[in-house]
Amino acid sequence: MALLSSFISAGICSGRRFCFHGLYSRTLQLKQNAIILALNSGSSSLKFALFEIAELKQKNVSAKAIYRGQFSVIGGDSHWQVLNAGQQILIDQHKKFSNHGHALQTLLQWIQHTLPDATLLACGHRIVHGGERFSQAAVVSDDVIDYLESLTALAPNHQPAGLLGISALREAQPALPQVACFDTAFHHSRSALEQRFALPDRPELAGVKRYGFHGLSYDYIAAKLPQVLQQRADGKVVVAHLGHGASLCALHQRHSVATSMTFTPLDGLPMGKRCGAIDPAVVLYLLQQGLTADEISELLYFESGLLGLSGISDDAQILLASVAPAATFALDYFAHHCAQSIAAMAAAMNGIDDLVFTAGIGEHSAAIREKIARRCRWLGLQIDPQANLDNRSNISACDSKLQTWVIPTDEEVIIATQTLQIMQTHHRKTSC
Repeated sequence: MALLSSFISAGICSGRRFCFHGLYSRTLQLKQNAIILALNSGSSSLKFALFEIAELKQKNVSAKAIYRGQFSVIGGDSHWQVLNAGQQILIDQHKKFSNHGHALQTLLQWIQHTLPDATLLACGHRIVHGGERFSQAAVVSDDVIDYLESLTALAPNHQPAGLLGISALREAQPALPQVACFDTAFHHSRSALEQRFALPDRPELAGVKRYGFHGLSYDYIAAKLPQVLQQRADGKVVVAHLGHGASLCALHQRHSVATSMTFTPLDGLPMGKRCGAIDPAVVLYLLQQGLTADEISELLYFESGLLGLSGISDDAQILLASVAPAATFALDYFAHHCAQSIAAMAAAMNGIDDLVFTAGIGEHSAAIREKIARRCRWLGLQIDPQANLDNRSNISACDSKLQTWVIPTDEEVIIATQTLQIMQTHHRKTSC
């Protein structure tokens, strides 16, 4: 985060262009027309971004996103799309992709055809859980993969998908360096008071702690704050990453102080299909009622949240358009618990100066932002209705004690940043 924030706050870069200072020593020569691939793998999807790398004066390096896209419904009625830096759609096709390997082969062939003179330096992957071992990104090896596979039970609907992207690319490009970038790593700065559960110190409980997630998104927002909030950037900021998965993070001096997700991405806020925080005795009760562990997992991860509350959909926009009382209740429940958690984040920092909305719902749903803001008025938060409807960067009312912002996130930029950093570190170690 420090590296990325340093060049954003200095105003060196703008838009989606970022600079990486001093990343390459004389012994690691940057090849001409070099590119970095960033991948975010889902169970049936594959999001990607291509970054053009260029060496500037004084050994500075810049990375610019030149293409973004995704494969969706892999294994079914598949669809893939590619956009250029100007958001123009270059490819928009329905085509059968049998698996992630097939999708990656198609992507690599397209890259080779579109950028025949380019050199693919490395690929960075979003990996949700890095466990206790990884507080920063890591070069992928057999040992790293074995460890990450051991964490699958802690993120059952995320970890296998991320590892699937790694294995598919290993098969397609065995010699290509790959880097794992972890959602949990950003939160290692929190105190023991925040990371510990009130459990005894026993061997069988090793690794049972509050990890926190969405770290790549929070890392990007933390780096962006000086550009948007200016002198307020190092204050007490609560970031609301609200999408199909949702969490909050308390930032002070742009470091994680507290976060709503804990041991797994199931905890915290109610989400699209995930229940969020729940009394653990509910799980014991369901076991006593005869449900299996797999049935309970399916219930909590895929049948709850907005979908379970509404009985209609896990999509907030569909619920906003519905006149069904259950749809309204589901959204009010979501906003109510977001407001409660914002207060909890403020308590962890002994105050709050700014609130930032980001991710799909946070960036695009004025109605849900208003529902949450209304419940936070006691904190001195008031938003400007028109600014909120217009999705402006600052949606605060003139007399609001707190400033409220909408900042789009960009996890792929962080993946590219961390991939370059780790390549440099790995090269220095192996060159000694």
